[in-house]
Amino acid sequence: MKLDERQLNFFNTFGYLHFPALFDAAETAWITAEFDLSIREFGGGKEHDGSRRTMFGGPIEHRPGLCALLDDARVTAIIGGVLGEDFNYASGDGNYYTGDTQWHPDGNWGQLFACKVAFYLDPLTAASGCLRVIPGSQRPDHFVRTQGINPNQARELFGVEPRDFPGSIALETRPGDLVIFNHDLFHASFGGSERRRMFTMNNTRHCTSAEDIETLHSYLSQHSPGCHDHDTGAGMFYPTMVDSAGPRRRVHLQQCSQVHDELFPQFARSG
Repeated sequence: MKLDERQLNFFNTFGYLHFPALFDAAETAWITAEFDLSIREFGGGKEHDGSRRTMFGGPIEHRPGLCALLDDARVTAIIGGVLGEDFNYASGDGNYYTGDTQWHPDGNWGQLFACKVAFYLDPLTAASGCLRVIPGSQRPDHFVRTQGINPNQARELFGVEPRDFPGSIALETRPGDLVIFNHDLFHASFGGSERRRMFTMNNTRHCTSAEDIETLHSYLSQHSPGCHDHDTGAGMFYPTMVDSAGPRRRVHLQQCSQVHDELFPQFARSG
């Protein structure tokens, strides 16, 4: 598949795209089973009691099948269509979400530098914790940014609940859907249960200038294992991701690995 001009216009204007049923029932079943195993064995899922969010880094990196999502032509076409075919994969997070997530962006880069691919593994509606976005809020000229508005203060400012912030929409999803959005986009979730399953793949554009490399250093200093003082045994990624990678996947791993090892040489893979 390849993103068409209308899809690219939509993403560049509104900051997100939703792909319903990108994965069929059989694919969704094994992805969900692999995620469940990964979060239980590596992410603290066995101790999750619903009192707070359970999150772990590298949700696809522990399982060969999930690592192969980075080889899936549909996934890479969507990410590559937005960021360029030589995009960088920068790991992600896996979650059991609990309750509400307040409005926030994942970055404030002021440009299309990074995006998040999200897999929601439970049916989610406006009443049960689906992703909500403020379309266009990734843009530096959006009123939320130019006027310094905090959507979480909507009640005090405008007399409406944050979940009903004017201009926001609820992206209802089902397992098998994929959502991609700009890291700078304001997003939230309200009314969810105590064990909503979701994992992400974070990505940046490939860096070709000194300014871009500096931005990648800044990004990975906030969004990588090393910044949490965590040694994966393979630098930026877990060994399963690195050791099972073919040439095409390595294109997406190389630049983040190099910058990560410059930032955190104590965690660089030896040998």
